[in-house]
Amino acid sequence: MKRLAKLILLIIPLILCTSWGFFAHRRINQLAIFTLPTEMVTFYKTANKYIIEHAVDPDKRRYIDTLEAPRHYLDVENYEENIDSIPEKFNDALAKYGQKKLNESGIVPWQIQRTYYSLVKAFKTHDSLRILKYSADLGHYIGDAHVPLHTTHNHNGQLTNQHGIHAFWESRIPELFAGKYNFVVGKAVYIDDPLKAAWKIVKHSHSLLDSVLVFEATLNKSFPSDQKYSFSERNNVVLKQYSEAYSKAYQDKMNGMVEKQMRASILSIGSFWFSAWVDAGQPTLKNLIKTEIDPEEKKWMEKTEQKYKEGNIIGREN
Repeated sequence: MKRLAKLILLIIPLILCTSWGFFAHRRINQLAIFTLPTEMVTFYKTANKYIIEHAVDPDKRRYIDTLEAPRHYLDVENYEENIDSIPEKFNDALAKYGQKKLNESGIVPWQIQRTYYSLVKAFKTHDSLRILKYSADLGHYIGDAHVPLHTTHNHNGQLTNQHGIHAFWESRIPELFAGKYNFVVGKAVYIDDPLKAAWKIVKHSHSLLDSVLVFEATLNKSFPSDQKYSFSERNNVVLKQYSEAYSKAYQDKMNGMVEKQMRASILSIGSFWFSAWVDAGQPTLKNLIKTEIDPEEKKWMEKTEQKYKEGNIIGREN
């Protein structure tokens, strides 16, 4: 009886309201390091812990910064029926739609460009702390751009009766199966137009959106309903989550899409890091200036962590 009461009172859905999920973001940033050339890889390997831990900083900022949420997505249909009709340059988009619409509908390709040039500047000034900060942030935004559900207003399946598909696709599946993925993606390549590259990523992700939604809807109709979910206990709380069998069936139906997008994220992030270093003049990464965190910035980081733990996200969840 006590067990039943525990189930009734404590069952909660395992819905992670963060892009790619913390596990995947950290794994992607970590693996991107191994795409870098020898002139860069030692510095990044030494800072491996920072790159991994701070891969999720942009998600944490969504609990304190009112401007953070739209940096993670682009709701294509809120702009145009066809993604190719959206102006690629920020100033052109601003002139066409206005700042309010941009804030509501997402700016991820432009955020990638903005963070990229912040990283270039950090390399030029030999500021090791800024290099790591913007590398981690850039990795996060590029990772988000590879998620098809970050390119639509129907970001959590709320318009198609598929609520929870966001975390299912980008968190549950990687956590279950990433150990079997092939993450050997080759070496980073130079990107001569970061904005165009960012748009190419977003457009490809958007082209996968219909498959993400349709395949899950089709599977849901044919899969035994009593086998769709499973339960596990964590910290004395029972969690309801998509079963491994249902997750495997969805992954197979998508023909390994999640793995392919993770692989693409890894190579893209490494290539953006490498390109920023090249655009900065290929500075030596030995004996860089070790800038201390500004007291005000440190205070802001502590407040951000506190707000994140309180769990009151600003703006939409995904």
